[in-house]
Amino acid sequence: MSDSARPPALEAIGLTKRLGGRLVVDAVDVVCAAGTVVGLLGPNGAGKTTTLRMLYGFLSPDSGAIRYHGRDFVQDREAIKRTIGVCTQDDTLDEEFSVAQNLAIYAGYFRPRVPDLAARIAGLMDEVGLTPFAAQRPVTLSGGFRRRLMIARAVVHGPSVLFLDEPTTGLDPQARVDVWRLVDQLRTQGLAIILTTHYMDEAERLSDRLVVLDRGRRVTEGSPREVIDEQIGEHVVVVHADAVDAAAFHGWLASRGIALPAAVLGQLHIPLRGAQLGEFTAAFPDLRFTVREPDLDDLFMRLAVRR
Repeated sequence: MSDSARPPALEAIGLTKRLGGRLVVDAVDVVCAAGTVVGLLGPNGAGKTTTLRMLYGFLSPDSGAIRYHGRDFVQDREAIKRTIGVCTQDDTLDEEFSVAQNLAIYAGYFRPRVPDLAARIAGLMDEVGLTPFAAQRPVTLSGGFRRRLMIARAVVHGPSVLFLDEPTTGLDPQARVDVWRLVDQLRTQGLAIILTTHYMDEAERLSDRLVVLDRGRRVTEGSPREVIDEQIGEHVVVVHADAVDAAAFHGWLASRGIALPAAVLGQLHIPLRGAQLGEFTAAFPDLRFTVREPDLDDLFMRLAVRR
C-alpha cells in the first residue's frame, strides 16, 4: 500500500465533550500522519488539554470518533494503547529508582513485552544523552535532562504516536533547544507527534501543521505560515499608543473591520494585509511606525482581543 493510501496514524473526527454541564470541546477534528508534528494551540480554556486527554484515552468523548492507523479506538482500545506514548506536563518520574530503572519499569507495563529491552534502554539513553546518568536517580538531574527522561520513558515501548503536553515549560533556553532537537529526531524516525505548547516560537519551529482552538472550537488549521497568513495577514504595524489621534485611529480601524488591538507595553500591534498597509500610510502620513512580519504571538493577541 502506498503512503498516500495508508490511513493517518491518528484521525479524530467531531470530538465533543461536556464537563460539569459546560461544552468544553465542540466537534473538533485532529489528523496526524506518521513523521509529522501537529501543534494543538489555543489560549487557556480553549479545550486543548481535554482534547488531548480524549485522544490518548484518559477521557471518553461524548461524541465523535478516534482512529489509530484506521482502527477504531473504542473497539481496539487495548491493542491501540500499546502504540501510544504520552509525556505529560507534570513530572511523574519515580525518584526511588535510577534513570535506567525508570525506563525498565515503565516498559514493563506494556504487553506484548518490549523485545530485547536491555538493548532498547541502552540505545534510547544514548540517543537522548542520558547514558552518563544511567545509575543516578532522577533527583540529581537538571530540568532539561529530567524532561529528556520523561520523553524517553514515553517512547521506550516503541509507540507510533506520541503526545507531548507542554514539553519545555520551565526550561532554560538551551534546554528548550535540546528538547526541540529530540522532538525533531523522533519525527524523522517516523513518529506521529501531537504537541501542545504556549511558546509560539516552539510551535512554529516544530509543527508541520497547527490546529488552533478557542472556546472549544477549531478556529483554523494549516501549516504555521498558512495559519498566520489567513488570520493575520502579511504585515504587523507597530506604533506607540500615545502617538496616535485616538478618534481618527479607531475610526480607520473600524471602517476596515479591524479590531482595536491590545496595547503591549504602550505599543499597538496592528495586523494589516498588503493593500491595507498602503491605505494606513496614506491615512497617517506623519505617524512614525515600524513594520514587521506577523507571527503566532499576533494570532494569540487577536484571540485575546476577541475574548
